[in-house]
Amino acid sequence: MNIILKGWSAYTRMTARWPGLAAVIPFIPVVLLWTAISEAGVFPRAFFPGPGDVVRSFFTLTYKGILPDYLQDSLIRLITGAAVGMALGIPLGILIGTSRWAHRACWPVLLFFQAIGDIAWLPILLIWFGFGLTTMTFVIVYTVLFPVVLNTVLGVESVPRDLARAARSLGASRARVLWEVTLPGALPNIITGLRNGLGYGWRALIAVEIIVGTSGIGFMMFDARRAGSTVEIILGMIILGLLWYIVDAWILAPIERATGKRWGLVTS
Repeated sequence: MNIILKGWSAYTRMTARWPGLAAVIPFIPVVLLWTAISEAGVFPRAFFPGPGDVVRSFFTLTYKGILPDYLQDSLIRLITGAAVGMALGIPLGILIGTSRWAHRACWPVLLFFQAIGDIAWLPILLIWFGFGLTTMTFVIVYTVLFPVVLNTVLGVESVPRDLARAARSLGASRARVLWEVTLPGALPNIITGLRNGLGYGWRALIAVEIIVGTSGIGFMMFDARRAGSTVEIILGMIILGLLWYIVDAWILAPIERATGKRWGLVTS
């Protein structure tokens, strides 16, 4: 028991001094187990490559320029779709959250289309737009839109009415109340919606690239399946996990915490 406590104490001190280690250390047992299984030959090497094979594949694909090009295509599609989804979702969420008439008119429609999954649109999108960028962008925008809208509505409705009344009694216009009271108060929920939307959008992008793409990480994984290259499939899976971890843990989560603390939703 003392050894465990001392080990935990050392781990806590070490991760407090170097916070980046807290993200790396939990993966060490996973990699060790993976190495042990692959080296033991439990499964044929062609079906279950080891970490060394994946690392070599990473450098090979990077040297050939395949991996950077595919990664760039996937990130551009995600950023474009997320930007359009935010540009549509945030104003729509504010409108629904601030207007009773807009809420009555839009809410049932919103819930109806939310129930139709993004992939369910693919058959008709392929007929309309074919196997191209428009189809992929539509799916990503559609996936990002709903979490952003719903969380924006929740954020707007959670702002205390008394704050708006107080601002109006001091002579603030409706636009100023919206800009200086409602929007800042709803921002933590908007960031949460964006965080969820990007996560769903990232997964939807990979699915769409697998089905209709001609480039991107999803396409690389599907193309590797046809070539029987298990190592490239595993490499694609690892890249997906690492990229999302970096975006979520290092960019979105700090923004969410910062906005929460700024407006009093997080106290520690």
